[in-house]
Amino acid sequence: MDDYLFGDLRNPEYRAIRLGKSQQGVRHNWEIDPLIPAAGDRPTLTVRIELDQRVEKVTCRLLEPENQDVRLSLVKIEWDELNWSYRQVWQGQLPARRDGELVQYKVLATLAGDAAPIEADDNTTFAYLVGEATPPAWSQEAIIYQIMPDRFHPGHGRSWNPVSKADDIYGGTLRGIIENLDYIQDLGFNCLWLNPFFPDQTHHGYHATDYLTVNPRLGSLEEMRELVEGAHAREIRLLLDFVANHWGSEHPFFRAAQADRESEYYPWFFWKDWPQGYETYFKVRQLPKLNTEHPGVRNYLLESASFWLKEVGFDGLRLDYAHGVSLNFWTWFRKEIKSIKPQAWLIGEVTDSPAAQTKFAGRLDGCLDFLLAQVLRNTFAIDRMNLSQLDAFLELHEGYIPEFYSRPSFLDNHDMDRFLHLAAGDKRKLKLAAMCQFTLSGPPIVYYGTEAGVIQKRSVRDPRGVGLPESRQAMLWGADQDQDLHAFYQWLIHLRRDHPVLATGERQTLKVDDQARTYSYKRFDPVEQVTVALNLSAEPRSLDVEGHVFQLPPQSGDLRIDSITS
Repeated sequence: MDDYLFGDLRNPEYRAIRLGKSQQGVRHNWEIDPLIPAAGDRPTLTVRIELDQRVEKVTCRLLEPENQDVRLSLVKIEWDELNWSYRQVWQGQLPARRDGELVQYKVLATLAGDAAPIEADDNTTFAYLVGEATPPAWSQEAIIYQIMPDRFHPGHGRSWNPVSKADDIYGGTLRGIIENLDYIQDLGFNCLWLNPFFPDQTHHGYHATDYLTVNPRLGSLEEMRELVEGAHAREIRLLLDFVANHWGSEHPFFRAAQADRESEYYPWFFWKDWPQGYETYFKVRQLPKLNTEHPGVRNYLLESASFWLKEVGFDGLRLDYAHGVSLNFWTWFRKEIKSIKPQAWLIGEVTDSPAAQTKFAGRLDGCLDFLLAQVLRNTFAIDRMNLSQLDAFLELHEGYIPEFYSRPSFLDNHDMDRFLHLAAGDKRKLKLAAMCQFTLSGPPIVYYGTEAGVIQKRSVRDPRGVGLPESRQAMLWGADQDQDLHAFYQWLIHLRRDHPVLATGERQTLKVDDQARTYSYKRFDPVEQVTVALNLSAEPRSLDVEGHVFQLPPQSGDLRIDSITS
C-alpha cells in the first residue's frame, strides 16, 4: 500500500524544480549564524546571488530597533550545477543586541547601472529574536493524546448521531471529553491536543468563523473552562490547535471584506479579483488566506491565542500549516506569546524538509516530526525500509535537528491513513512501531482510538471514499475496544513516564541484522539504561545483547531496564 505524507515533495522532479527556483535571484533564506543569536552575539548574515548582471554591493538594512545599513562583502563564488550558473556568496556581521530584542531587516542587492536595488527573497522582511529559545521544561516529558472533539464521545449519556458517511457530524462534545478525563489519565497521558473547536459547519473545525468562542454543537465556553480545570486537576496539560494561515469564508470579517472594498477588513486578505478572486489554502474556496503582515490580523490572532492561553488556561499551541505563514510573523508571535505565557509550548505543523523545519528555530519551540513518521510507517507498516536504513536515518536525524528543538513524534493523525489501516490491521506491526516511537526522544503523540483498535475501511486517497474523513472514525468504547491494544499502550505510556531516560537520555545502536530482521539499541544516562530489542520477522528470534539474551516471538519487542551504579 502506498503512503502519502509530504504531497508533491515526494516527487523528485518537483523537488528539483523547487530547489532550482529557490537558488535564483537574490536569496538570503533566513541564513544567519548562530541560528539563534544570544545577547552580545554579532551574527553572520549570508546572502547567495544568482544573476546575469554585475552586483555592485549588498546591504542589510536594519529596520528595528533602529534604521542602519550594514555592508556585506563578497566571500566566494560557487558553481550551481542544477541551474548551470555561477552563484555569489556575500556575508556580513550584524550589530550585537540585548536579550529579548526583536531585530527586523531587509536585504538589498544593488546592480550596475541605475536600476533600483533588488530585495532578497521577493521583498521579504526578515526577523530574529535575541536570546535563549528552549522549549518549556514540561514539554520534554509530555505524552500527548490527540482528540478530534466530534469523534471522541457524545457525552450526556447520548449515542452517536446516525450518519451515512465519514464526513457527517457524529456528535462528539466537550462534555464527552470531560466525562472521560479519568480514562485519559488512567492510560497515563499528561497532555491533550484538541483539534479545533471553534464555530463552523464542518466535523473537523478548521473552517472557523470565530476564534474567541466554542462551537455550540460541541458545548459552551463554560464547559471548556471545566475541561481545562478538570484536566489540570489530573496534571494533564492542553494544546490548542490554532490556525494563523486561514479561516472559514463565513467568518464575518471576510464577509465584510467581500461586501465592501472600503471595509477595514479588505486588506486582511489577498485579493486577485475582488470580490470572488482571493488567495486560499490549497485552492479551497472556503478557506481564504490571511494577510498576517497586516497589523489588524496580527492583533486579532494574538488576542485570540492569548485569550485561550491566559484566560482559559491552555498550556500551548499546535500551529496548523505553520509554513504557510512568514517566519517574520512567527518571530513576532513568539515574542508576544512568551511575554504573556512564558511556559507556553509552541509546536508547528510543517510538512517540509528538516532544513525548512529548522528555520523555525528561535520562533517556534519545535515542529511535529513528519519525517520520522514517514520512516516509522515505511519500516514497520509497509516494509518499504529495512532496519539498517531505519538505524542510519535515526543517527542522521538526531544529529541534524538541534538538541533544543522539540520533535513530537507520531505514527498517524487526522490528515493521513491510520497506521493500523496502512499495516492491513496487523496489531503486531503497530505494537513494534509504538515501542520504537516511545523509546525515542521526541515527545510521543497518540491519535485518539489507536489504543482502542480504531481502524478505517478505505484509504484517504481511495476514490470511492470521502478523503481525509476516512481516518476520523468514531472512538470505540467499552466492549468494542481492543483490550489487548489498550493494555499495551497503558503499559508503554507508564513505562515512559516512569523512566525519564527515554525522553532525555542518549541513544546508541547495539545490533542491526537485516537478514534476521532484528534491531537493538539503548537509551542511557548516568542513572539508568533501557535496552530495546525488536524482531520484525515472522520467526522467533534469540538476540544476545550485551550479555542479555532476548527471546523474541515473531513480530515482537522487549525491553530490559538496568540501573547504573558508579
